[in-house]
Amino acid sequence: MVVLAVTWMAKTGREAEAAAILEKLTAESRKEPGCVMYQVHKHKTDPRRFFIYEQYKDDAALEAHRNAPHFLQLAKKDLVKVADRTEGHLFEPLG
Repeated sequence: MVVLAVTWMAKTGREAEAAAILEKLTAESRKEPGCVMYQVHKHKTDPRRFFIYEQYKDDAALEAHRNAPHFLQLAKKDLVKVADRTEGHLFEPLG
């Protein structure tokens, strides 16, 4: 299993747009055969900050996600107009 943890910061005044794009991205990503979990979180006190927790069956499934048409449109074209990716970390289970 591969885990990806990503943080995005919406540009000031663009929080609702970022959230809408992330909701679409969530719905489409969850349909991918190699996606085990895809959950977007909004920070409790900072409405501009979003955290995405993703689990994929393996590296190939993550690569398929990164090349999926919905990811290329929503994350690489739409989301970057209203938010900045501030962190991204890959993890794997210990046991």
